[in-house]
Amino acid sequence: MKMFNNIGLVALISASLVMLGCTTKQQNTSEEKMPKISVQLWSVKDQVSADFKGTLKTLKNMGFEGVEFARNFGPYEQDPKGLKAFLDEIGLVASGAHVPFEALNEQNFTRTVAFYKTIECPMLIIPYDERAFSDDGIVWVTEELTRLSNKLAEHDIKVGYHNHAQEFNQYQDSTYWDYLAQNTPKSVVLQQDVGWTTYAGLDPVEYVNKYPGRTLTTHFKVRLPEGTQGKLPIIGQDTIDWSALIEANVKAGGTLWFVVEQEEYPNNMTPLEAVQASKMGLDKYLTNF
Repeated sequence: MKMFNNIGLVALISASLVMLGCTTKQQNTSEEKMPKISVQLWSVKDQVSADFKGTLKTLKNMGFEGVEFARNFGPYEQDPKGLKAFLDEIGLVASGAHVPFEALNEQNFTRTVAFYKTIECPMLIIPYDERAFSDDGIVWVTEELTRLSNKLAEHDIKVGYHNHAQEFNQYQDSTYWDYLAQNTPKSVVLQQDVGWTTYAGLDPVEYVNKYPGRTLTTHFKVRLPEGTQGKLPIIGQDTIDWSALIEANVKAGGTLWFVVEQEEYPNNMTPLEAVQASKMGLDKYLTNF
């Protein structure tokens, strides 16, 4: 009986250790999938222009891990190596960058790619192009994104497109955004701006789930629908179901970066104050996730 008890005790301890190991593994896996937090520098464009280094240091102190560039590099306009050294010094990385199609045409492609490879920028996102919500232009946009995706793959850089509200206008039997998603390879990033999606009257969670694995970077921005009362364009003080969105990003979107973007500054906030308020609002959701 004593031997049986010892064997039983060993078995119980072994089983507990296995369960503990599985739990730890699950926790680590969950942590690995949690996106990092970046900020679109267009949110503080005037501050970036006035004091590039100081503004990026301030954003780092707010807790941001990355920045998404908007074609302003301060004193490093012609010095990508210096920019990379500065980012390393203050502990930030380039989560991505917004560039127009023109920056990736035959004349500019080599120079553009060389710059962004040097700063180790993994994604180049087209931020806006009127052809993307034009019956005459949407086909060209999808073909160009496909071509660039194949060409940039040789340089380990992804290309993507960022929506505004107009891409959700009706086109054929769906929307321009759906046409773009369905007529480009999965390697093309769908950078959903959830503020504009909401403003267009659609559900951003639905669009993450609709195209799994393609929302590698998401703009976490508030754009209140027309007529909204008692809310602010600040994360956590608005109308978006952020918990559901975060869950969709993690489980379906393949999301690597939550990119905070602030284009409105309520209650006389400065741009940096509004960015910080949205960052703090997002942090609360992530703490409870």
